[in-house]
Amino acid sequence: MNYPTLLPGILLRRYKRFLADIELEDGREVVAHCPNTGSMRAVNVPGCRVWVSPSTNPARKLSWTWELIELPDGTGGFDLVSVHTGRANALVEEALRGGFVPELAGFVELKREASVEGARLDFRLREAQGRDTFVEVKQVTLKESDGHGYFPDSVSERGSRHLEVLAQLVAQGHRGVLLFCAAHTGIDDVAPATHLDPVYARTLQAVAERGVEVLAYGCRVTRVQGRPVAMELARRLPVDLEGIW
Repeated sequence: MNYPTLLPGILLRRYKRFLADIELEDGREVVAHCPNTGSMRAVNVPGCRVWVSPSTNPARKLSWTWELIELPDGTGGFDLVSVHTGRANALVEEALRGGFVPELAGFVELKREASVEGARLDFRLREAQGRDTFVEVKQVTLKESDGHGYFPDSVSERGSRHLEVLAQLVAQGHRGVLLFCAAHTGIDDVAPATHLDPVYARTLQAVAERGVEVLAYGCRVTRVQGRPVAMELARRLPVDLEGIW
């Protein structure tokens, strides 16, 4: 997934969920759209370097979108994290169509936003034999102080509902897959965040026992002269359903 031209800045604050004040490299202070409805635990860090994309669309109220943040990795370097939750599905779709997720290869038709069982799941993949695979994507950006990646970053009733829908579809003879997209270059494994949403963690363990498959993939960011220009799914990550490392 290629980015539009990104410009660097410093995060001053995020507020009202969808707004962020950012100081650009040239000293201008701008208000950027923050495309993330979550708590942004551990990635809303004022003072860190961020990357924003500009827009020339006159219909937009805000001319900037907050895309990435650089977080210290503990070794003197930094990790890049996508705060734009809308990018996760684009990353996964690109990887699916390119055959880079072997566990989900071989489909003949891909449908986005499939409405089933009173919910909307991210993808429906249809095999030549007619069997459907339903895929729900969850972006993971929370890396806790123990070094592990977790989802969700706050209580997610909607996330638990999606798990139950996947389990219902499996019971009907379909294939149900939860795919964690770790959009944080420092995350090397994923677990349910029992310490933040124990209901989600218990639900995930239960639906896995009922046949829902759980996958996790990490991302790689390509930079040109220091500027991020693209992000892609790059590696399969281990998942610990018990959340005990």
